[in-house]
Amino acid sequence: MSPAREIIPQVRVLIADDSTVMRTALVRMLESSPIIRVCGTARNGAEAVEKTKLLQPDVVTMDVRMPVLDGIQVLKQIMRESPRPVVMVSSFTLDGAQITLEALEAGAFDYLPKEDLSREAAALQLRYELVEKIEAAARSPLALGKQPFKSSFFANLESDISNCHVVPKVLVLGTSTGGPKALQDILCQLPGDLPVGILVVQHMPCGFTAAFADRLDGLCKLSVHSPLDTTHKPSMDVTMLSVAAVFREYSLGIILTGIGANGLEGMTAIRDAGGITIGQNEATCAVYGMPRACADRGVLQKIVALDQIPGQVLSALKHRPSQ
Repeated sequence: MSPAREIIPQVRVLIADDSTVMRTALVRMLESSPIIRVCGTARNGAEAVEKTKLLQPDVVTMDVRMPVLDGIQVLKQIMRESPRPVVMVSSFTLDGAQITLEALEAGAFDYLPKEDLSREAAALQLRYELVEKIEAAARSPLALGKQPFKSSFFANLESDISNCHVVPKVLVLGTSTGGPKALQDILCQLPGDLPVGILVVQHMPCGFTAAFADRLDGLCKLSVHSPLDTTHKPSMDVTMLSVAAVFREYSLGIILTGIGANGLEGMTAIRDAGGITIGQNEATCAVYGMPRACADRGVLQKIVALDQIPGQVLSALKHRPSQ
């Protein structure tokens, strides 16, 4: 279910890419939207920084690899000097995936893998996803000038959710836009002695899944790996799981779901099966889309800020870290 679109003014976009072909293609794709206008283009990193200051675009699309200054350097400078949503555009390669994940950690709003524009279906898919992400970025707190919400990590640890008679045996985290950074924030705060297995469902290209799992494995106290099996061509339902990252393996049982999140149907099924459902609040969402849909349908038992979710998980599990 797609969230209802809010009425927003025209979105001004700066495109930064060293490829003339790609710049031209991106301009054509973006201007197919009635609310998006390309206010400028940049051929290298230094030009991207200069034009961001000069043109003050609402959103920037940024190639990961560019001459003079690369995409990561430009992103950090933009976020430091004139913060605004930046959508990274990168290749499907492992190297491109690793750099993209660094960009998300440095403050990028989202990312978009480059497609083979010679294939019509791929070009149409890229246009659809590009317009969707730009429009979402224009509705984000950063674009609207809102300050990030801050709260105390353990502020709600002893909450009503700890009174639930169910003690989950599995934690499921489902995320959408803003998911990779949100997952890192949550998982890095969970203890290594967590007594349950964790399943994460995050839609991303196959080439990005392994790099994402490896990155989290190096940052978290939990052991992280990707279950992607390239020798098996799964059905659509299994594909959603095959791009997930699975964290630690214990016996499966009752499901606890975390960020609140990738699908309304999944959240409803978990609640109806006796699980505990927690959703992220509007103030801390990059885009309040699926969490809003879940909240509006009444399938969430708890709605909290992003940095309170780890405490809610520990409370639901009735677990106190050993350290």
